[in-house]
Amino acid sequence: MFLRRNKKKNGQRKKEGIILRSKKEISLLRDANKLVAESFAALGEAIKPGVSLKELDQLTTTYIKKNGAQPLYLGYKGNPPNQPPFPGVICASLNEEVCHGIPDDRVLKEGDVIGIDIGVRLKGFCGDSCVTFPVGEVSEATKRLLRVSEEALHIGIEEALVKRRLTNIGAAIQAHAESHGYNVVEEWGGHGVGRTLHEDPSVSHTGPGNRGPRIKPGMVFTIEPMINAGVAEWDLQEDGWTVKTRDGKLSAQFEHTIAITPQGPEILSKLPTSNGRYFI
Repeated sequence: MFLRRNKKKNGQRKKEGIILRSKKEISLLRDANKLVAESFAALGEAIKPGVSLKELDQLTTTYIKKNGAQPLYLGYKGNPPNQPPFPGVICASLNEEVCHGIPDDRVLKEGDVIGIDIGVRLKGFCGDSCVTFPVGEVSEATKRLLRVSEEALHIGIEEALVKRRLTNIGAAIQAHAESHGYNVVEEWGGHGVGRTLHEDPSVSHTGPGNRGPRIKPGMVFTIEPMINAGVAEWDLQEDGWTVKTRDGKLSAQFEHTIAITPQGPEILSKLPTSNGRYFI
């Protein structure tokens, strides 16, 4: 589900529909994504056994609104047109849920993993990021999945260099995940971020590389690989949103919004005091 803006606003537009953002626009995008990172920092302490997904949603709602922003996901309608509006402020994907999990009354248990995806709009620009958290003490196999998944994200970010092809990102992610025996979900990709949540370009998390548009300064997009412990295949649930692994094995996702600069990719969705990494 990727949306294309038909009219130019401030930024330059490439022929492919990709908007090259100005320094002022990137500064505003940095502010929005910084708030997302701060939301994760505030939420992290609450992720523990006995807490419900709805409580996490309420905590995030309060934090976002207190800081003058609007949640992006609540009421969001994707594709197809008859898809029900998303009922939460966060996506809360538990264990075998790949993405778009609904923050309902389920309660976290020791050993779970929970993928939290947060989107905000601040001063007209969007922030978007995802972190998969361990709940209490988790198994060594689970720790390994989280580590490799977060590594895959940052290996993809390192490929986001000016003049390289966009698909090199996915090729690097896929190679890293598969070298550890995991599989990458192919159908869900990253996307441009700007005044709307989903813009061009579409960013694949699998190869082959050396295809697609070249990366240019001013591009702003997410990289958000979903790494499955088992098969890559998934099933959409009856609620119209929740995506689960077909074999019931764990899935993990990490996401950052990045801006392309001549000096390399800048992670917008990180705290100023961090390098954008949570567990590695």
